[in-house]
Amino acid sequence: MTPFSSSPFHTTRWTRVCAAKADSEDGRRALADLCDAYYEPVVAFLRCELRDTDAAREMSHAFFVEMLGGGTIDHAEQQRGRFRSYLLGAVKHFLFRQRLHASRLKRGGGVEAASLDDEEAREVADAAQPAADHVFDLQWARTLLDRALDAQQAECAAKGKAALHDATKPWLTGECEHGDQLALAAELGMNLNTLKSEISRMKKRYRELVREEVSGTLNAGDSIEEEMTALFAALRRA
Repeated sequence: MTPFSSSPFHTTRWTRVCAAKADSEDGRRALADLCDAYYEPVVAFLRCELRDTDAAREMSHAFFVEMLGGGTIDHAEQQRGRFRSYLLGAVKHFLFRQRLHASRLKRGGGVEAASLDDEEAREVADAAQPAADHVFDLQWARTLLDRALDAQQAECAAKGKAALHDATKPWLTGECEHGDQLALAAELGMNLNTLKSEISRMKKRYRELVREEVSGTLNAGDSIEEEMTALFAALRRA
């Protein structure tokens, strides 16, 4: 569970955040849900940049505190695109400002850090090393798949099928494509055809939940297929 959670499996649409903004209770709650969902990609990006896990966690927390305080989300118009792109750009700008501020303090000039809108900050932040961007996208993809799987597990538990979901999870995630389903069927007290039908049904539902999770991070006009392609490309680069 990340520091901002109120509902681990709830999918909040980015369009809702953009429409509500952070000056309303609904906007703050929607933004907090999305930040909670995608906290780990920010940590992964900062860990790659800072080379220090503890420092990455501390800076991630500071970044989200500022973001949830209403400072950065005010600039999040729908035309800015998907939440993944917005979040990555925002954390780059935040990191640049922190580094600039630390550099000025070392030189003895305790000057205020550059504002988020400074053109210089934007240019330098956008030039961040591609490796860190790839790490961010990879963790984003993994987080998205994990959330979809957790949502499915919750659905199965509500139907009294938690044990079945846990046992068949390797087939859902592609980690056990050619495993011994006959042995598993015997272990679960099912016949093989019934087990195969259950696995097929759960695979289909898992794909639906992944698409639902993806759609929650996009604007209404964005292509789900394009985003799915980008995320699976990130997984292949791992």
